[in-house]
Amino acid sequence: QHPSQMMLDLMTIHEEFGHFDGLSIGIVGDLSHSRVARSDMQMLHKLGATLHFAGPEQWYDSSFDQYGDFITVPELVKQVDVLMLLRVQLERFNADHRQAFSKETYHAKYGITDDLAKTMKPGAIFMHPAPVNRDVELASNLVDGPQSRIFTQMQNGVFMRMAMLEAVINARHFGEE
Repeated sequence: QHPSQMMLDLMTIHEEFGHFDGLSIGIVGDLSHSRVARSDMQMLHKLGATLHFAGPEQWYDSSFDQYGDFITVPELVKQVDVLMLLRVQLERFNADHRQAFSKETYHAKYGITDDLAKTMKPGAIFMHPAPVNRDVELASNLVDGPQSRIFTQMQNGVFMRMAMLEAVINARHFGEE
């Protein structure tokens, strides 16, 4: 689980759309190893969002079926309001897997290319917990593009984590006077 990332993701989505109920949210990438994906999918589901998942099938776990459906990346991109991309965690791969893995192949099959981004719904946004592997999960120019909220997430992360720390500190000292 990654509760602070989940909170800043919720903040970013709420700032953009003002609600969660009825939003279509797609999570793409290494779902099985992502603490962010697990936290986000559980809370977004509780808040009424419709979830879709995509990426390499070996990185999907059937336990996610309770939160949404597993579809292809092109299908997902066309129907979501929020496209949340997960970092490919290259450090998890053993030497044999790394040799068989190509960043270019991942980007072509599961990454968001310029052409694929053109099929997104009007008003749809990109999110990513960072760090981004440019031209792997997302075409480099899209990271800085108008649909990206990646830097907004980072800024919200500072504010959210400051608020969480303040709440913990204040709770610890509550009633000590």
